[in-house]
Amino acid sequence: MAKFTSLKPTLYTKDLKGTVDFYTGIFGFECSACEESQGWAAVARDGLEIMFSLPNEHIPFEKPVFTGSFYISTDKVDAMWEQLKGKCRVCYEPETFGYGMREFAVYDNNGYLIQFGQPVN
Repeated sequence: MAKFTSLKPTLYTKDLKGTVDFYTGIFGFECSACEESQGWAAVARDGLEIMFSLPNEHIPFEKPVFTGSFYISTDKVDAMWEQLKGKCRVCYEPETFGYGMREFAVYDNNGYLIQFGQPVN
């Protein structure tokens, strides 16, 4: 059986530049590729990569309709919170859950839900 080597979600956006600026300026990613004329870009940080794309003309798109969240594990969730609070819309503040994770969630500039979590000892 073939081995999976990575997962790179591609998120639709109507504002490619604004989205790249948000992820680089707020979340600390670096722009790893940008083909604005072709309507896509990618950002990367610590081995994670997320791609962004203008919606394909054949797919109706008014706003993000993703019904889940993107969960980013980190080794310093409280430090990440201190970096992000006040810079983006908050879904919930840091909380330690009974299943052994301390986490919080914020929305990106498109309305996608991004969670950050760290195991607790």
